[in-house]
Amino acid sequence: MSGKPGLILFAHGSRDPRWAEPFERLHSKLRAQRPDAEVRLAFLELMTPSLDDAVAELVALGSLDITLVPVFLGQGGHLRRDLPLLADACRQKHPAITLRVSTAVGENDGVLQALATYCTDELDRR
Repeated sequence: MSGKPGLILFAHGSRDPRWAEPFERLHSKLRAQRPDAEVRLAFLELMTPSLDDAVAELVALGSLDITLVPVFLGQGGHLRRDLPLLADACRQKHPAITLRVSTAVGENDGVLQALATYCTDELDRR
């Protein structure tokens, strides 16, 4: 067992497998930047693995300290209503874990600034 901390990138999911490509790139970047952590992707619906499966995989690897980062721009219904229920179910199924849920990435000022920079760069390309 590794005992490494776990990081789960939680995204919505889509029927189109290409939709997940940016999340897979983010996953790869984080794995390279943080070899001291177990990094996984999980999806709310339409794609696998589910949050429950990702948590179970991390627990099987010995990760008991898990941070869940919703890769959503805002705190809509899925994050306000569905995610707390899913996270609580994971905690009940694995009572030895600490599962922290952060706010949506789009709520972070650094992320918003990166998006604003991207948009102004695109505007300046004309």
